[in-house]
Amino acid sequence: MMTRIQQQEDKLNLAPKKFNMWIFIFTSFMFFAALTSGFIVYSGGTGHGIHIILPQAFMYSTAVIVLSSVTMFMASRAAKGLQFAKQRLYLWLTIILGILFFIIQIYAWYVLVYKMGIYFTNPNASQSFIYVFTGMHLLHILAGILLLGYTLWGSYRNIPQVKNLFGMQMSSIFWHFVDIIWIYLYVFLLLNQY
Repeated sequence: MMTRIQQQEDKLNLAPKKFNMWIFIFTSFMFFAALTSGFIVYSGGTGHGIHIILPQAFMYSTAVIVLSSVTMFMASRAAKGLQFAKQRLYLWLTIILGILFFIIQIYAWYVLVYKMGIYFTNPNASQSFIYVFTGMHLLHILAGILLLGYTLWGSYRNIPQVKNLFGMQMSSIFWHFVDIIWIYLYVFLLLNQY
């Protein structure tokens, strides 16, 4: 009986944190919507487009982040099924894929700068937006990797299952959001290449 009361109290204490996560996601969504709106206003008003073909590295990073969403889903399923070894394995894979995504994005910047001659400071600000979109997204990826690491650490500490599931839920919500935002940005950039 006492354990059930404690679990109910834990759930009540965690509810405001979940609400805060949704507020953060909403503000991040609005931030990226504002960035893309700024791009549309600038490129439409001046007739400037990106006028380049995006580096293929962006396509590879998209495949990596989609795969990381699959591993995150598998980690959540394992946590719900009390399969803690699988949960940890899939969390590790998600973190590794997140780091790989980060590295591929940095490589795409390398291609933009050193192979294509596209710099952040540029007479065509439409091209500068590529760095703004990807840079702001990489900050969210970094936050997601830290959140995943915290959730993984909690699974090794054998925290109560209600808190373990909450951590997994929060990490899943954030990671899938970051995935969706990248797909949105990538498609947006693809549609505005020329």
